[in-house]
Amino acid sequence: MSEQALTYLNEHRDRLLEKLREFLSIPSVSTDSSHKDDINKAADFLVTYLQNIGFEEAMKQDTAGHPLVYAEYNGAGKDAPTVLFYGHYDVQPVDPINLWDSDPFQPEVRDGRLYARGSSDDKGQVFMHLAVFEAYMKTEGKLPVNVKVCIEGEEEIGSENLYEILNNKKDQFAADFAVISDSGMVAKNQPTILYGLKGFTGVEIEVTGPDHDLHSGIYGGAIRNPIMALGHILTSMKNEEEVVTVDGFYDGVEPLGDEERKLIEEVQGENYTEATGAPATASEKGYTAKEHTQGRPTLEVNGVFGGYQGEGTKTIIPSTATAKITCRLVPGQDPVRIQQLLEDHVKQVAPSGVTVDVKKEKLSAKAYKVEPTNPLITKAADSLTEAFGKETVYVRMGGSIPVVEWIEAIYKMPVVLLGFGTPEDRLHSPNESFPLDSFDKGMETLVHYWQKVND
Repeated sequence: MSEQALTYLNEHRDRLLEKLREFLSIPSVSTDSSHKDDINKAADFLVTYLQNIGFEEAMKQDTAGHPLVYAEYNGAGKDAPTVLFYGHYDVQPVDPINLWDSDPFQPEVRDGRLYARGSSDDKGQVFMHLAVFEAYMKTEGKLPVNVKVCIEGEEEIGSENLYEILNNKKDQFAADFAVISDSGMVAKNQPTILYGLKGFTGVEIEVTGPDHDLHSGIYGGAIRNPIMALGHILTSMKNEEEVVTVDGFYDGVEPLGDEERKLIEEVQGENYTEATGAPATASEKGYTAKEHTQGRPTLEVNGVFGGYQGEGTKTIIPSTATAKITCRLVPGQDPVRIQQLLEDHVKQVAPSGVTVDVKKEKLSAKAYKVEPTNPLITKAADSLTEAFGKETVYVRMGGSIPVVEWIEAIYKMPVVLLGFGTPEDRLHSPNESFPLDSFDKGMETLVHYWQKVND
């Protein structure tokens, strides 16, 4: 059964890799309107491929932005489960182009890696699923499961229209469970089950003092400096032990139990200081760095700007200062409530002599977590172990994928996160790449998984 599909993938590997190169060569940059034709070209590529491998229904669906690719296969029978497969075909901009060692849209293999924009995030991982569907269709004439395909073109710009589509077309996208491959493993060739994601929210704080920049000699000592005021606000939000000091921030937070802490400790992930160049780690009091990144909420200042930025000195009291803050959330935290707590805190601690405006981030999402003992998860772990020849580890990730929480909230279905990227893939950066080991073993994993799901 699955052996036929594996043989097909092995025999057709060069052709499939070339087809992936064709997909990667399309510069489907979603944030740049000059690539509108490329966006449509990438969507057309997917529709044509899905039609050619035997999906009865494959089409582009219009949205208020970039088109969504939808396909459906019901040939596995009424007794077989139905999976919703989600991915995205849009990619990040390539800037700065001068830092690429090869053309980002002319895929190139070097040292066992496929270099191109989108190779890991997410075209390479999307294509692996389609190639496995092809292998089953061409060898057995059908898939082991019924499939609904949802591949969007706006993930890199916040999935601006996807929530409305999923919410308004519940019958179309309804399934027994969902599978997403838009994540990675803790290390190359270390099979990893991602069973939790953090939520996300943020605010922008703008502090305004005088209505124009002032001479610091004439007005210093009389007028509050907005940058100093902003600094006071920011340092009041977290102490030196990395504990967030915003009232109510930890209310409802799901605690890390002993079993989860043991799971986290067992994972041999990256060395944070070696990977980042930082002199030391800094984690919430009472938690290790791994525990904090995976299972505890965070508050980070992402950017601060205001005043003179040029060479030399300009003796001013600036008119304004701005900071951008984001929080990664865990189960039990509501992003809307967190935004309100942040706003309340800022207004409470803001010093006199300035006005403060808090703008709330539009894109927010709750945390997602599925029990590691869920049979859909354990079957995925067994499939990974079989393909990679190593025991699968279980982790929660500090990142956020809003569509995961949306699918869970709208459809009440479990989401299986089967990611094959590695920490070295350089997502969103120059020289993005994807290991060919992940390409091959990832497809083998998927062959095993679809078979196990229907056993």
